[in-house]
Amino acid sequence: MGEKIPLRMCIVCRQMKPKAELLRVVKSADGQIFEDSTFKAAGRGAYVCRQEECLQKCIKTRAFNRAFKGQMPQEIYDTIKNRGELI
Repeated sequence: MGEKIPLRMCIVCRQMKPKAELLRVVKSADGQIFEDSTFKAAGRGAYVCRQEECLQKCIKTRAFNRAFKGQMPQEIYDTIKNRGELI
């Protein structure tokens, strides 16, 4: 049997995709919000596709605000907007 690939749901398009194809943002227990490129940081994680349309919709609709039930720092959306590894 092959290795099981972990799937996660994009908070924008709601599609299940392999974890490695998504961008993860974490809200830690102390309220700090940051991008998690290791996929291992402790805290509440939310995933978004690396596709241009999903990232743009995430920024426009402030999807992380809903996912984390609070105000997201603008820097996180700026980081997402400036990602170099978009598909």
